[in-house]
Amino acid sequence: MAASLPSSLSSLLKKSSLEDHEQILSECDKALKTSKGSDHDTQRVKIVALLKLDRYDEAAKFIENNIGADLRKKVELEYAYALYKTGRLKEAADLSATLESRGACHVEAQARYRLEESIKTSALYKHLRSHRLDAEEFDLRVNQGAIDAQAQWLGLSDSSTARRPGREDLEAFETAYNAACGSIARGEYTQGEMLLKRAKELCKHSEDLTDQQKADELLPISVQQLYVLLTLGKTAEAEALAGEINTHEAADLSTRKVGQNNVLLTSSAVNPFLAHKTFHATPKIPPSDKLFSYQSTPLESNKSTIDLQTFKYDGIITSTAKTLQAHPGPLLSPEVLLASYFSAAAHAKNETGKAAIRNILPELEKRPNNIGVIITLVQLYVVNGDVTSAIELVERFFKRLEDSNSEGEQDIRFNPILVSLVISLYGHRGQKDGIKQELAKAAAYWRTRSNAPTSLLTAAGVSLLKSQSEEDARLASDIFGKLREQQPEDQATLAGYVASHAGDDKAVSSADANKLTATSELIRNIDIDALETAGIPQSSNALTIAQLGRSRKRGAPDGGNVKPKRIRKSRLPKDYDESKKPDPERWLPMRDRSYYRPPKGKKKGKRDDRTQGGAVDESLNVDAKSAAGTVATGSGGGANKKKKGKGKK
Repeated sequence: MAASLPSSLSSLLKKSSLEDHEQILSECDKALKTSKGSDHDTQRVKIVALLKLDRYDEAAKFIENNIGADLRKKVELEYAYALYKTGRLKEAADLSATLESRGACHVEAQARYRLEESIKTSALYKHLRSHRLDAEEFDLRVNQGAIDAQAQWLGLSDSSTARRPGREDLEAFETAYNAACGSIARGEYTQGEMLLKRAKELCKHSEDLTDQQKADELLPISVQQLYVLLTLGKTAEAEALAGEINTHEAADLSTRKVGQNNVLLTSSAVNPFLAHKTFHATPKIPPSDKLFSYQSTPLESNKSTIDLQTFKYDGIITSTAKTLQAHPGPLLSPEVLLASYFSAAAHAKNETGKAAIRNILPELEKRPNNIGVIITLVQLYVVNGDVTSAIELVERFFKRLEDSNSEGEQDIRFNPILVSLVISLYGHRGQKDGIKQELAKAAAYWRTRSNAPTSLLTAAGVSLLKSQSEEDARLASDIFGKLREQQPEDQATLAGYVASHAGDDKAVSSADANKLTATSELIRNIDIDALETAGIPQSSNALTIAQLGRSRKRGAPDGGNVKPKRIRKSRLPKDYDESKKPDPERWLPMRDRSYYRPPKGKKKGKRDDRTQGGAVDESLNVDAKSAAGTVATGSGGGANKKKKGKGKK
């Protein structure tokens, strides 16, 4: 029977009508046993059958271990797809990039999307859409929407220039869902909620999906909707939706994990030990289904929070120590910052105030450049009312970074996060000069670099414009000149540029000024007469009194005659005569008055030394004389005094 098989299985398959990939795989194995693995066509058919059966790991291992270099060249696309499906994303992307085919471009784009390389992925889909096929148009639009949302989640896209949802996004549940994710990433939760409701309705009424497929698609939409409701504070709606979600029905473990976390957050009074058990009920997520960083980071934070609530301090210290040892230098990555925060919290052991500070300070001595520990201590100092210690801690850290020769540490020194932190502390203590100096130093550092943070430079430029120093004015001019090159249409940048060059008519063209909103437009809705009538703005207390129709002081009468203030009789002297003019020297001591005449036998001014407020005779300064004529002798003061006799006074 085996001898009658054709030498190549491909010729048999061309003549057969097999549609079951399990049968095809079985026939391939039989043929390969006979040919002892030398039939390249049969090997290739087996690889395709394994991919069709979703047995990607087997396909990758078969390509790596059972075929020669000649055949591997022919199945590189299949191999790249198998690598992508098994979670070996970097290998899949690099291999696909070397292949010149539309399929390879699709595989590379998917792999780089999973690697969170949004810019490269967007460029790949732009290339695919420039040579689009009608059959792929909808899929490409869906994928581009997912990439746009991811870029905003990662902070790689400017929210002000991001594409807003259009009418075409509301035609299918896939595009509506991606548009909703983009809105949520920008913080537009109300719009995101509306788009998610639209996506659910479109999915429920889709004629292209089976009931099971609808259930699979509706679950992640509901999980995302639950997140939005929790963020908006709609607790009742969130609890009702959580009761409808069955996370165990999720086809992939990543959706199940996220859904389980969101459902758990709807129960605020849950026992922390039961929450710990529920949170860890999901099996470990495989590499092929790993979470994105903007999903894994908050999940890791929630995990550590539950561990703190269940007093697992030693476990947190041990797990975070591995991360901190692997990254000993000052870093601002979310992974390292989270590890630092929770390590500090675990060492504090639920203490607060000075007790927590005492427990965390030894960790700072071990890792003096650990930014997470420094920020935690700053927070504790501020809550404890000790802003001075918080500022000193940050300034010492900045001094260490400034003394370093590492360019990376210099970037961290002037990172907008840390600059904002110290500015906030200076503002808390009213150090306006400190704020201006810090912004000026940051601007001087970043203005020569291509990756300068525009928000920080703008804040520095505005601060320097308020200064009266010519040097600060020149620096502000340079800053807004650089910003104008980067974002020529930004209104805040143009306003700063025009203001910083106000004294140089040649530098500011009329085109720049014309791009700004006209002054007449800015004051169009201002009632000048009402402002003049209102006068100087009053305090809220004064306004309240005015609204009540009362005043602290009685106004003058209409005739202009001011009624004299009545003085209580109890405050007047007994011999007070209203018709007599008060003595203008009544406030002086009697001896100092011009009309004073001393009694017979006494001279005027003889006892001035005893008069309170009178002239001081320096010759009578007893303390000065004793200090000048006495030598210190240590203890035994009073030993030179003559002892009085017994009974004598």
